[in-house]
Amino acid sequence: ASNGSREGAAGAWPRTPLAPGEVITAQSGAFERDPQESSTTDEELSRAGSPGSRGGGSTTPDYGEKRLPQALIIGVKKGGTRALLEAIRAHPDVRAVGTEPHFFDRNYEKGLEWYRNVMPKTLDGQITMEKTPSYFVTNEAPRRIHSMAKDTKLIVVVRNPVTRAISDYTQTLSKKPEIPTFEVLAFKNRTLGLIDASWSAIRIGIYALHLENWLQYFPLSQILFVSGERLITDPAGEMAKVQDFLGLKRIVTEKHFYFNKTKGFPCLKKPEDSSAPRCLGKSKGRTHPKIDPDVIHRLRKFYKPFNVMFYQMTGQDFQWEQEESDK
Repeated sequence: ASNGSREGAAGAWPRTPLAPGEVITAQSGAFERDPQESSTTDEELSRAGSPGSRGGGSTTPDYGEKRLPQALIIGVKKGGTRALLEAIRAHPDVRAVGTEPHFFDRNYEKGLEWYRNVMPKTLDGQITMEKTPSYFVTNEAPRRIHSMAKDTKLIVVVRNPVTRAISDYTQTLSKKPEIPTFEVLAFKNRTLGLIDASWSAIRIGIYALHLENWLQYFPLSQILFVSGERLITDPAGEMAKVQDFLGLKRIVTEKHFYFNKTKGFPCLKKPEDSSAPRCLGKSKGRTHPKIDPDVIHRLRKFYKPFNVMFYQMTGQDFQWEQEESDK
């Protein structure tokens, strides 16, 4: 029965087959598009790139010029990238595309001029940005971004990979309620406790694997790792690091945020206090389904060596294991 459910799930979840005994390395397999990932339609992008378009949102001026981005939020899906983008867009020296261009993974053949056209207009001294979380797990993305501009600054929002995987599954479940349970999808063999690392929801969280690919093209000094957990508990603190990394004055501070108890995460106040606060939409902060504690335990064991490797590679301890032992 379990195998039957998995077969039926094939269309819903991209899986990267691993050869028997294959060691997971940065070169293992290609990543497919996740059909459930919230993404931008071609129509939205053509609107954003059309002449006279305001591109990056209502605050973008109609003067200035369109430039290729100097900074990118490259991942990770369900890590907190939308919250980060909304917060950094409150900075007057940042202009960012609201939609996800998916240039370096899905639209690369359209060329750099198409990509530039999607960007908002900026003045001298302003930074152009975009975010597409699937870049982090796209094998070709580091090389393509490096060939555009090798000094591009990269931001990765990371989150405990176990909760990230469950959040990823929850998003898909809301659109496809007929999919198999998380437990069925997470294992190659439940009896033996073999985790299926080819399932995208699990594979994305092997951060060390993906980072290895990026470090072949970019030095660590050009990559900022933002904690998705601290973005909720201390948004101003994380935003201070982001602004420092981008060489910006610290303008987005405590006064820009308030905690929304209903949603369970911070919301952004408009800096000029002239209109209603901006909270992330109903697709954020969904209630996760109850997952078998044994599955959570096995996933933690699976991720632990990769987490440790990631901490060593980045020089940052995100304390995901400590966070779990506190529960």
